[in-house]
Amino acid sequence: MVLVMKLLFLTCLWPTAVLHSSHSQHHRLHHRQQMSFSRRHNSKREIKMRKLDSTKVRPLKTEQLLHIEDHDFALRPGFGGSPIPVGIDVQVESIDSISEVDMDFTMTLYLRHYWKDERLSFQSNKNKSMTFDGRLIKKIWVPDVFFVHSKRSFIHDTTVENIMLRVYPDGNVLFSLRITVSAMCFMDFSRFPLDTQNCSLELESYAYNEDDLMLYWKHGNKSLSTDEHISLSQFFIEEFSASSGLAFYSSTGWYNRLFINFALRRHIFFFVLQSYFPAMLMVMLSWVSFWIDRRAVPARVSLGITTVLTMSTIMTGVSASMPQVSYIKAVDVYLWISFLFVFLSVIEYAAVNYLTTIEERKQLKKRGKASGMYSMDAVQAMAFDGCFHDTDVDMDLTPFPEPCEENETRTSQTNVSNADTPRLKRKRSLKGNVGRIILQNNHVIDTYSRIIFPSVYIVFNFFYWGLYI
Repeated sequence: MVLVMKLLFLTCLWPTAVLHSSHSQHHRLHHRQQMSFSRRHNSKREIKMRKLDSTKVRPLKTEQLLHIEDHDFALRPGFGGSPIPVGIDVQVESIDSISEVDMDFTMTLYLRHYWKDERLSFQSNKNKSMTFDGRLIKKIWVPDVFFVHSKRSFIHDTTVENIMLRVYPDGNVLFSLRITVSAMCFMDFSRFPLDTQNCSLELESYAYNEDDLMLYWKHGNKSLSTDEHISLSQFFIEEFSASSGLAFYSSTGWYNRLFINFALRRHIFFFVLQSYFPAMLMVMLSWVSFWIDRRAVPARVSLGITTVLTMSTIMTGVSASMPQVSYIKAVDVYLWISFLFVFLSVIEYAAVNYLTTIEERKQLKKRGKASGMYSMDAVQAMAFDGCFHDTDVDMDLTPFPEPCEENETRTSQTNVSNADTPRLKRKRSLKGNVGRIILQNNHVIDTYSRIIFPSVYIVFNFFYWGLYI
């Protein structure tokens, strides 16, 4: 009986359980369908967002983003058509050095290239451009600009290579790099150190002539900018300017060439202190010889030789810091003329000494003194005893004069009666008359030299500085 009751109860509950299970399965299926639809909707939204702005989601490779694998970048953009325009602008960071000996200059600058390559275009609504470093340069086409007449150059690589590549959605490209270059500057030293040097840095495509590549300044004259704090120790930078032209090569044709021109005016103050002013002093010092007594041979000869050697040292120092050019420089003109004045002062005293000797020999012949006992003239007496002799006093002396030191010792030992000896008479005659005696014993050449030498040198300086400044 109990068993029958259980079976009836189970029979009543079976339809209810089946309906509940079916409803639960239907609910799970509906929920799964909603989740699947939501996932598909979100996936479609992500794919759509990726298509709208591909720069927001980084692809696996840059080549896929720029479609680099789909094109041959060994060829220039627009190959077979019109030449591709490549704009250039330059910012000069510094002029590091100017070498007169090597005739070159060293400059650090930022070189920027602008061109359009439609093969690199991409879709982007929010991010206007993409920036890359130097690793992408080897995979795409870039202009082959080089520096004409350059001796050495390098791209800075601290901490990494100073290269930037920026690609815009429409295919415009900015390629920038930081370079230090040493290039030739054809200098003219004919006016050195009062000169102004005009140097230029020249840019040109190495492989592409004007039929394939048109090189031009991106913003005209404003394409060249400089740092306000650029300065040099020996030069004043007068101006920077940009220009362009064409260069012809017989084997390859015509090429566009860009010029960075700058003028350098030399500071003269350093050379005034090191060359001009010492040369002036040496010339003036040589004139002192004209005011020294013509019979003071050691003093005048040593003064002349000293000034000549000093001028030679100054000229050697200037030549050592200059290139070995075959023409005369402005500083050479001044130093050689100054050296000539110093040399002529030595020749002047040689002439004075020679004429003085001839004149005194004639005086001796006229007096006809006896051999060995005649009175000597002032110069000959000075040669023997080293003392100054006045001709008017010494002409009356017959004995051979004693040396000065011995005579002074002997005088101190004798009595007062020796006070009237000829040597004391000579000393009395010299008191208060040294200036008159020096003027009377000057040769006429010395007298004229005191006026002619300074006058001619002043006239030379007037014409020299008026011509070169």
